[in-house]
Amino acid sequence: MKLSIGQKAAYGLGAVGKDMVYALSANYVMFYYQDTLGLSATFVGLILMVARVFDALNDPFMGVLVAKTKTRWGRFRPWLFSGTVLNAIVLYALFAAPVNSGANLMVYFSVVYILWGVTYTMMDIPYWSMIPAVTDTPADRENLSVVGRTCAGVGSALIAMFTMLAVGALGGGDDVVGFRYVALGVAVIFVITELVCCLFMKEHQSEMKVSSVKEMFRALFSNDQALTVVGTIVLINMALYLTSNFIIYFFKYDFGGEGWRGSYTLFSTVGGAFQILGMMILYPILRKKRIANEKIFVVAIAMAVIGYVIILALCLAGITHNLIALCVPGALVFAANGVLSVLTTVFLSGSVDYGEIKTGRREESVIFSMQTFVVKAASGLAVFLTGIGLDLIGLVGNTDDEAEMVVQSASTLTGLRLLMTILPMIGLAIAVIFFKKKFRLTDAYAAQISNELRERRKAK
Repeated sequence: MKLSIGQKAAYGLGAVGKDMVYALSANYVMFYYQDTLGLSATFVGLILMVARVFDALNDPFMGVLVAKTKTRWGRFRPWLFSGTVLNAIVLYALFAAPVNSGANLMVYFSVVYILWGVTYTMMDIPYWSMIPAVTDTPADRENLSVVGRTCAGVGSALIAMFTMLAVGALGGGDDVVGFRYVALGVAVIFVITELVCCLFMKEHQSEMKVSSVKEMFRALFSNDQALTVVGTIVLINMALYLTSNFIIYFFKYDFGGEGWRGSYTLFSTVGGAFQILGMMILYPILRKKRIANEKIFVVAIAMAVIGYVIILALCLAGITHNLIALCVPGALVFAANGVLSVLTTVFLSGSVDYGEIKTGRREESVIFSMQTFVVKAASGLAVFLTGIGLDLIGLVGNTDDEAEMVVQSASTLTGLRLLMTILPMIGLAIAVIFFKKKFRLTDAYAAQISNELRERRKAK
């Protein structure tokens, strides 16, 4: 059955709401609990890492549970809507913490954040898994995947652009109040967008082969190229999350000034725009020039590293208050990340064919479910490193909204500049070394595998 434009739009709208929620949690939970409420950055980072790794490990189990579900409304939509409602409630609770310190706040944060991860998985897995169930047209499936990924980027960009400005405006200078209202607004948008998605996306009843979790992991670990791509995704995403976690502290305490929120918002907007341009324009241009994907990968890594080097040079030269100077290398970093996000999806697709040639089994669902798994694991590791780094450099949070901005020491600011540039560069350097050593699915080899599979199917 061919999908209508309205159905594609509804699916994209679901991605916008879904990733607004994820971006709010991924980018601002550390800042909210450490800088606004005063918890130890290392403690917050540890809980975030443990919860996200637990959540990532929970993904395969959730996938099997969803696959075994049969209801009059279909297999996926009941989980999508119920998970959305629960996650929206928990999201509000996450950013409406009782304003107290010590053990009570630590326990509250630990429990609520783990609940947030579990309920998000309840709706995220069905959202991406429902594509084959709503259309049997290959072109529609591909288009729906592109719509979902692109609109997810829009949702993340909206959070980056407006969150801190909205927190300041809605809270009247009190970030505790501001975050509560922002979370409430995002939660309401989330429920509405997923309701629209559920109403328009009609599932077709079909039989579905359900693998056990053990079989899923066996399929993954028998595919060395899928593992290579998964490992590369972890390193690349860890670098990106380190940047997003540190950059808000840089703008608040280093860039500084009364208008730091606006400057941070403009920098994030430029970054988000160039990340989308990297996906939609830069990558297609490079492909039209017949540059192999494995070479584009190295070029994109080099672009990101050059961007970080320029930012570091500006910081070492004391040029930390020139927004235009910072946006130029920032655009390089984010455009490169846009290209890399496309490439890793392309490489994962190739690893599916490779696995079929090697084992005789085609495991799309297993391999692509690992993309969600490793992104969560990478973000968990990145936020843990962020927490340790903030405590090591002695950054003091501005927990009293009535007081003037805390002035950080010169050594703290130097440490912050080094952490937000050097750590991501190390991650990217390891990624390219690992990739070049382990990756064998070049464009030529991938085409050879595809042709061989085509011939096998014809022979059958």
